[in-house]
Amino acid sequence: MSEEKKGFFGRLKAGLAKTRDNIVHGIDAVFGGFTSIDEDFYEELEEILITGDIGVRATEEILEKLREQVKENHIKEPADCKQFLIRNIIEQMQVGDTAYEFEHRQSVVLVIGVNGVGKTTTVGKLAGKLKAQGRRVLLAAADTFRAAAGEQLHEWANRAGVDLIGGNEGADPASVIYDAVNAAKARGADVLLCDTAGRLHNKKNLMEELKKINRIIDREFPDAHRENLVVLDATTGQNALQQAREFGEVADLTGIILTKMDGTAKGGIAVAIQSELQIPVKYIGVGETIDDLQKFDAEQFVNALFDVPGDDAEPEEDTGAV
Repeated sequence: MSEEKKGFFGRLKAGLAKTRDNIVHGIDAVFGGFTSIDEDFYEELEEILITGDIGVRATEEILEKLREQVKENHIKEPADCKQFLIRNIIEQMQVGDTAYEFEHRQSVVLVIGVNGVGKTTTVGKLAGKLKAQGRRVLLAAADTFRAAAGEQLHEWANRAGVDLIGGNEGADPASVIYDAVNAAKARGADVLLCDTAGRLHNKKNLMEELKKINRIIDREFPDAHRENLVVLDATTGQNALQQAREFGEVADLTGIILTKMDGTAKGGIAVAIQSELQIPVKYIGVGETIDDLQKFDAEQFVNALFDVPGDDAEPEEDTGAV
């Protein structure tokens, strides 16, 4: 395993410390405090998982499966079913083989989310990662409502060594996308990454804007593989889930990027979002640098959360990072 991967696992482990205090210590107390597996045991576990932001639906599914496993395996001691619980949480979060198909096809990726979640930074980091994999990347600065967004993205484009198509402040975002799509075709770009405006309070405007953008991409680039990724701030917990629901009403979401995992006790929201919305978490961020954004790996995440001892050999991942 590369130093960079090892470093990320360490940062993930450290970043999940608050979530660990919130969830895992409570779970350990249940496994250590009960001498038999009864209804009280399951109720205590349920309360800890729900208050740890893992969500009602995910918790019900995890515990339903645990009940079956306890019966099937004739488990009597609470401590003996902890590994089953951990495995069930991992299974709730598996991403699937086709999650990163856009990396290998000519793609248009819209990155959406409210302001303040790290959306523009995430677009820049993704551009750097894809460029490092040898992909030809073009950025579209279609968040024309926030002057700082364009400047910020320009900096990231320079850092990543990729081209940027932008518009003046207040320009029609759809016209920026139109220019960017045609530039992507003319330059033979592999991935067009689009930063979009982050307003949810006026959903009607946002909905119309995204519809217009989608019509342009459909018309101008019908063969492109499409991806709509919503960026959510993990520190907002259940609010992040609500934001994802609302963006799901205005766009066909294909994946979630969770940022600020290192600053939250609500890291369990990663499980809840995937379970409630049936949309995979594709990337997580645990810091400011480009290497702090990584593809989501369920096993890695849950092992880091539960501080599974001796698990330094994480699954291999083609990040292409240098």
